[in-house]
Amino acid sequence: MATTYIRDFHDDDLDAIVHLWNEVTDGGSRPVYSLSEVIASCQEDHAVVAMSEDRLIGAAVGRAAHAQGWIVFFATEAGFPSDQVGAELLDALERRMAPLGLSKLSVLFQEGGERLDGLEANGFELRHHLRYLEREMPVQRRELDLLKEVGGRILPRNLWKGVSGMQKEKALLEERLVTPLSRPDMAERFGVVPPRAVMLFGPPGTGKTTFARAVASRLDWPFVEVFPSRLSGSPAGMAGGLRATFTAIAALEHAVVFIDEVEEIAAHRKGDPPSPTQGVTNELLKLISEFREQSGRLLICATNFVRALDAAFLRHGRFDYVIPIGLPDAEARGAIWQRYIPTEIRPSVDLAALVQRSHGLTPADIEYAARRASQEALTRALREPRGPGIENELSTGDYLAALDATRATVSDEVASEFLDDIDSIARL
Repeated sequence: MATTYIRDFHDDDLDAIVHLWNEVTDGGSRPVYSLSEVIASCQEDHAVVAMSEDRLIGAAVGRAAHAQGWIVFFATEAGFPSDQVGAELLDALERRMAPLGLSKLSVLFQEGGERLDGLEANGFELRHHLRYLEREMPVQRRELDLLKEVGGRILPRNLWKGVSGMQKEKALLEERLVTPLSRPDMAERFGVVPPRAVMLFGPPGTGKTTFARAVASRLDWPFVEVFPSRLSGSPAGMAGGLRATFTAIAALEHAVVFIDEVEEIAAHRKGDPPSPTQGVTNELLKLISEFREQSGRLLICATNFVRALDAAFLRHGRFDYVIPIGLPDAEARGAIWQRYIPTEIRPSVDLAALVQRSHGLTPADIEYAARRASQEALTRALREPRGPGIENELSTGDYLAALDATRATVSDEVASEFLDDIDSIARL
């Protein structure tokens, strides 16, 4: 199947939009908005389309009135994975309209018409008998400038599903973080206190940032990444810059705040004379205590060197959980390989062999091996063209050869230390 992608509407798309609208109505649906209204919104308001090669296969069209956004047309062509394409269209349209400061994005359907599964799966809720669906926007108008100021952003809603494999880690994060924060009524019923701060630790390249982003996506909260290396440029110094950032974040209604490589500002404090970062570590400890008093937000810190962290940093009362994130399991390695193996040759590639041979590699290692194999095959095809009808495609051998040339990021020693840290440091 050809690759699909989302882009903004072009005037040349009008004929295809008309065809798609006619296909929807011929199928028995009764759009609330007329074709002329849809065309007008395509040209004057906001519209995105899904493309498969050069063919338009879906569209989402929206308009805004004050703080209310409306979807005036949303459809995908029959024969394509409507849930996947539809989710990507809705995400793209929301990002296109987000700068308007909308408080809600809504859609109307006639009673007894379209199936609503795709919309409901993408966060819309059925409200009335008219089948009125609406979704709260993650960021309100008054927060847009503030979110931009702290470098925050809204992530696509599909990141959680995109984390393939790693089911044990995903289940743990779902139970410990996502559910208590997204369903506080349920947490209260069971006496669970929603977490305020968690630490992710593990070898380099194991996906700690990916998990942090996925949690924000799953919660549908803004994601704000704090970079320790950039704080040093603050006029108030690193400690002052850190406090100013957290003060600004406190004005957001919801936020997932992420600090990667936190050991840069929270390493072991030593005696006299104090280290240059000791004041920053002290400030961060104070900020975490203050942060924990605010609801509707979550601090996620990540480190490759959990042993380097100051003892006071991991003390009970600061981080609710200290969660290990290790190397990808077999299922995750298989999913990573499939992401980089061209669709056309997947049936001929021995995926099981690649999964087995890539044991101990990080996602980045596997990506490197896959891309190296592709490049080597392309070079071979250019240098040694074969006759008509003879394919010079990638093969399992190409991938295995690339794996042989790939140096593992995580050494056996580091992997062993990580297992020891799970026993002595992890708090689940």
